[in-house]
Amino acid sequence: MGRKVFVSRREVFSASHRLFNPALSDEENERVYDKCNNIYGHGHNYVLEVVVEGEIDEKTGYVIDLKKLKEIIKEHVIKKVDHKHLNFDVDFMKGVIPTAENIAVKIWDQLVDKIPNGKLYKIKLHETENNSIEYFGG
Repeated sequence: MGRKVFVSRREVFSASHRLFNPALSDEENERVYDKCNNIYGHGHNYVLEVVVEGEIDEKTGYVIDLKKLKEIIKEHVIKKVDHKHLNFDVDFMKGVIPTAENIAVKIWDQLVDKIPNGKLYKIKLHETENNSIEYFGG
């Protein structure tokens, strides 16, 4: 039996969003989301970390080829979110309040069945230098 290894790929994207729940009044949205409820939205330079868990393949020495993981992330996430407004431009975010928590979960959903070797272990999304979210599926 091989050893379990965790392989990470980091990508960066810029996106805007507005935190707003249509079920709440304008006053409640303002109280809950404060400046993040700006009607025109606001943006972040997100840092995304995708972690794959698996055993090292004896033939290749890889858990997963990082070039392949990069392609998967770019195809299924980055090209859909980079320089987009998450509330309006991103199909997989439709009807979802685009908090960092929800973005991380939705990115997981985009990738979980696309990993050809190993399995998706964690999504970590840095919304700011000081704020990040980790999601392990489930």
